Amino acid sequence: MSKVAFVFPGQGSQYVGMGKDLYEQSDVARSFFQKADEILGFPLSSVSFSGPEEKLRQTQITQPAIFLHSIVLGNLLKNPHADMTAGHSLGEYTALVFAGALRFEDGLQLVRLRGKLMKQAGTEHPGTMAAVIGLERQTIEQVCREASEAGVVKIANLNAPGQVVISGSVPGVRRAMELAKGRKAKLVKELVVSGAFHSPLMQNAQMGLEAALQECDIRDPRIPVYSNVTAKPVRKADEVKSLLIEQLTAPVQWDESVRKMVEDGSKRFVEVGPGKVLQGLIRRTDSRVNVVGIDSWRDLSKL
Repeated sequence: MSKVAFVFPGQGSQYVGMGKDLYEQSDVARSFFQKADEILGFPLSSVSFSGPEEKLRQTQITQPAIFLHSIVLGNLLKNPHADMTAGHSLGEYTALVFAGALRFEDGLQLVRLRGKLMKQAGTEHPGTMAAVIGLERQTIEQVCREASEAGVVKIANLNAPGQVVISGSVPGVRRAMELAKGRKAKLVKELVVSGAFHSPLMQNAQMGLEAALQECDIRDPRIPVYSNVTAKPVRKADEVKSLLIEQLTAPVQWDESVRKMVEDGSKRFVEVGPGKVLQGLIRRTDSRVNVVGIDSWRDLSKL
């Protein structure tokens, strides 16, 4: 029998207005948004619903906003049966809450702290990121090695075949961009980000997050959660903790996670949260699987 995987998006999927229809249509959704505003001590719901966009794009707001939207949708699903789950970067925290490894309240506080620490690390050690389309992983690894004479630069996200994001210091990333263009990449584009996420420049954020995770009550997930760091299923609480710490400076192995979930029996993927980013990446990784997304009240009604 084919299995179902629920996947949760990460930063970059946010948009002004996300979750507003859920809040208006559902008492359950309303209670989640109100609880989040109370826990965080600021009106996250109104930034999600009404912007301004510049504020919603701030890492320390983006992360809890996407997390909250996905969690609300997950709770509004009737019979949300999933055999396995995963999330892209920030989305891994949502997946862990969905799998019962983290309480909603703890997950919300952790993603807010994670956003703050990442922004702070970006200020202390300025960096940037760039998307590289159309080159093999090995070629990009070689490009990063050559460009490291100019500064730190590493692979940050392996999103889908031929779709990779690099991250590091500004001189390192820009040198790698030049080299990638020289290797005939189809597209090389610098991203608008507040730091070099998933690179060694996030080490300060890693230390702060580790302290918070040591205090956090993490349980064994009730379904396997495929880790960004290893692309393998995680079933134990202590493993969850150490991999979340490592995740901040390690590349997101998204394409490999998708392949592993397919290998383990998933023929259907459901993206739960804002946007359609993961749906596109999953289709590029394996065109045979069935992929759907849930982002709005209308999507829920259709299901």
